[in-house]
Amino acid sequence: MRYFLISILLLTGLKGFSYPSANSTYYYSGVNIKVDSLRTLLATTIADKDNPTDTLTINRINKLASEFIDVNPDSTLYYGKMAISRSLAIKYKKGIADGMIATARVYTLKGQYDKAKTNFMGAKLLYVNLKDDKSLSDCYIEYGRMYNRIADYAQASNYFKQALDIKRRIKDELGIADCYHNMGMVSDNIGKSPYALDNYFKSLSLDIKLHNPLKAASNYNNIGVIMQEMEIYPKSLEYYKRAIKIWQGAKNIQGVSTAYENIGEILMNEKKYDEAIVYFYKSMKLTKDQDDKDGLSTLFSDIGLCYSYKKQYKASLNYLGQALKIAKTYNLDFDKTIAYTFFATVYNRQGDYDNAYQYALLAKNLADKLGGLPNRSSAALQLSEALGGLKRFDEAYKVQKEYNELKDSLKSDESVQKLTSFNLESSFAEKQRRLAEEHQRMDELYQQKIQRQGLLSVIFFVIILGMVAILIIYYRAKRKQQNINTILEDKNHEVLQQKTDLDEQSQKLNELNNLKDRLISVLAHDLRAPLSTLRGLFSLLEDDSISHEQFLSMIPQALKKLEYTSDFLDTLLFWINSQMENFDSSGKSFPIKDVVAYEVNNYYEQAQGKGITLIDNVSDLLTVSADPNSVRIVIRNLITNAIKFSRKDDTINVTAYQQDDNYILLSIKDTGVGMSEKQLNKLFKSKVDSGTGTNNESGTGMGLLFCKDLIEKCHGKIWVESVAGEGTEFFFTLPLCTLTEGKKEEVMMVS
Repeated sequence: MRYFLISILLLTGLKGFSYPSANSTYYYSGVNIKVDSLRTLLATTIADKDNPTDTLTINRINKLASEFIDVNPDSTLYYGKMAISRSLAIKYKKGIADGMIATARVYTLKGQYDKAKTNFMGAKLLYVNLKDDKSLSDCYIEYGRMYNRIADYAQASNYFKQALDIKRRIKDELGIADCYHNMGMVSDNIGKSPYALDNYFKSLSLDIKLHNPLKAASNYNNIGVIMQEMEIYPKSLEYYKRAIKIWQGAKNIQGVSTAYENIGEILMNEKKYDEAIVYFYKSMKLTKDQDDKDGLSTLFSDIGLCYSYKKQYKASLNYLGQALKIAKTYNLDFDKTIAYTFFATVYNRQGDYDNAYQYALLAKNLADKLGGLPNRSSAALQLSEALGGLKRFDEAYKVQKEYNELKDSLKSDESVQKLTSFNLESSFAEKQRRLAEEHQRMDELYQQKIQRQGLLSVIFFVIILGMVAILIIYYRAKRKQQNINTILEDKNHEVLQQKTDLDEQSQKLNELNNLKDRLISVLAHDLRAPLSTLRGLFSLLEDDSISHEQFLSMIPQALKKLEYTSDFLDTLLFWINSQMENFDSSGKSFPIKDVVAYEVNNYYEQAQGKGITLIDNVSDLLTVSADPNSVRIVIRNLITNAIKFSRKDDTINVTAYQQDDNYILLSIKDTGVGMSEKQLNKLFKSKVDSGTGTNNESGTGMGLLFCKDLIEKCHGKIWVESVAGEGTEFFFTLPLCTLTEGKKEEVMMVS
């Protein structure tokens, strides 16, 4: 069974660590309004980490931390630390202490008790120094809750009593109710149920008087737990239902989870195991969402015991193992006692008395240390049964005798509890009746006050009508101003659009100018050589330097030069057209060998003249889908560059092979002078300073930029690798023409 701490109900609930987002959803009605309004106030200040924060803002940050702790404790940790750091910057002691309390609460739930103690102690010293009694008493309550959680009941009781003394002195009724509630928790944990009931009913009376339903719900739940221990199940269910009704109305998932588990335990005690497991699983889902380690441990123990009653021992031991692991990890001694006892119960039911003895002994030692009669009695019963199974009858008899004494004491205590509970219920019912009468008198006075305020309401109504009229006039004037502003914005937009159009026209003019420069550069680069050859030939003829027969023998070569020059002019015109905006590169299927062979043949003599070997290693079977003229210009530029920067006895090798199912890769590799890394980094980016060739050939520095444009228009890529002094290799890819499967295999074998 689970008790419900007000600290958990109102101030805690574990989630994964996250910064609170703008669209977060919260569980309590009203909490989301508080959080949103606080975050709106703090948005600018929190974002500006450089400017110092004033005390009002720090108080709001701490307030935001306390609001978040119910639904997302990691956000509480975030804001608590923020409050501490900003308070330290301006030496604001109250802000530091409040931030330390917020972070300590989260550390307590996470089982990081050393960190929690450090923060609690620091806050306590600061509050004492500030003489802030209310905050000091709140600190004592939180400190006591931590010690109650780790089963140090003496320390917990001491802090709760100190807090109660202060709360009474400063007449803080809400705080007094909180202290009674927590003192009831400690009393029940040490087996003093009558005192626990007395404290719960005192707390409940104050909660009802102060219209605090959420705290009242936690008291209803804990009274139900004690009724359950006394096996007064109908009464217990009655109190659980009161609690769960309030929690469901407030959408408090921590409280609903607790009620589900306790109802499941009643069903298990009534041997309605399947129904009990349904409630346990409903509770577990909510408890996991809250990451409540204490609640998860007791839930796993309850489910494990329930499965043992169904004789599903494997599942039973699995759940008990999880319960014990959590209890050990977070030092939850009370939960460890329950898990040890249930382990012993399961093993005794299976006849595994060795394991039963080990766990029963652990349960008894820990229960004796904690002092609660129910846990001590249960542990002694399981130890006696295990010893009997091991045939250690003398020891079993001693433990059985101890169990009987505990049971007698428990029965006697139960009788007192029953009498006390009924007396307290009667007293509580009387108090409720008196409160109801008081509320009725207050309602009558309220109605009289409403009647007296009728006239004032009429006056206020007239004032409101006047204000509405003023607002209408103001609204019309505002609308008129907005219309004027809209017209001005439209005019501004027109001016900006005209400026944009002028900028675009200027850019187009610049592009046309660049096109002109490129055209001139290409003419200078690629027409100089063939025209010079023709001029030289005709000069020789004019000077009678050669005979008629020699001239006739040169005519085929001259015609070949003229034909090549004509072809070059055609491709040049094609390239000029490609620079226009409306150019559409039309892909054709053609053997790449045809284009390569044509260009190699045209430059073979020029290469031979420099003592360079120009080799064509391209297969006849490779067919590409691209524009032939674009490819021709690229191959021509790359071959002429290779010749330009190669020396005598160097080699230029043109190769091509299928790269994958979609592309072929062409390579023009020379063994010439190569390039440095600095030169490589400039290629394909802009016009470069073209160096002279090995025979002092000159160039424009624009050729490779043209090649890049044309290859990319053909949907390919171009790049280069080079080592200074060893040579250069240019690569470019072209789309592969689609072939039949048999043809593809033939191409791949040849390449």
